[in-house]
Amino acid sequence: MKCIWLVLVLAACSGGGKSQYAGTDTTTVHTSWAADEESPPPYDKAAIGKALSTERAAEMKLEREVSEHEAAGNYDKLGLAIQDLRVRRRFIATLELCEAQDRLCPPRLDEPAWPYAVDSDEDPKLDAPLRFDQGSWQKVAAELHGRACACRTINCIDSMNATIDRLEKRPTDEVQADETSIVEITRARECLFRLRGRTKIPAVVYVE
Repeated sequence: MKCIWLVLVLAACSGGGKSQYAGTDTTTVHTSWAADEESPPPYDKAAIGKALSTERAAEMKLEREVSEHEAAGNYDKLGLAIQDLRVRRRFIATLELCEAQDRLCPPRLDEPAWPYAVDSDEDPKLDAPLRFDQGSWQKVAAELHGRACACRTINCIDSMNATIDRLEKRPTDEVQADETSIVEITRARECLFRLRGRTKIPAVVYVE
């Protein structure tokens, strides 16, 4: 019989070999990942398994890129590739946990295009209309949450942080106090912290 154990994955670098780029070490702690259930996303449980296959293939591609940049001495590209690999692995760890806990998370599995520059003076282009009445801000906040949790690169994380910082100041104080929007923005930031490696991700270990 196969049992599922959860361990906390700590964001850290190790000394050498392949693990040098993993960005994670593990320590065994029995835990549950999240107490609060989020609104069901528009996909089923089978989609998580398919996404994991796609993400693991992307991880292997990034591993090859890291090796190629290292061999060629392209250290600027190497540094970015290493960071992206770590983010991708944290995204994979999140999917593995969602699957093991039989939860439909994160909010979206696609990797939406996000060209918004960190230092841009222009508003980002979102699917939701960028308005700041309560109903509109709730939709914008929900989209920011979904996009933040879908980040697979360090540039996406940096850009989403800048976007949230920029937009959350725009609604009136009354709209900013809306509980639904606060929850969405808080969860967006939690995803960004987790994918950056600043919070712990319980990893799944299968024991026969």
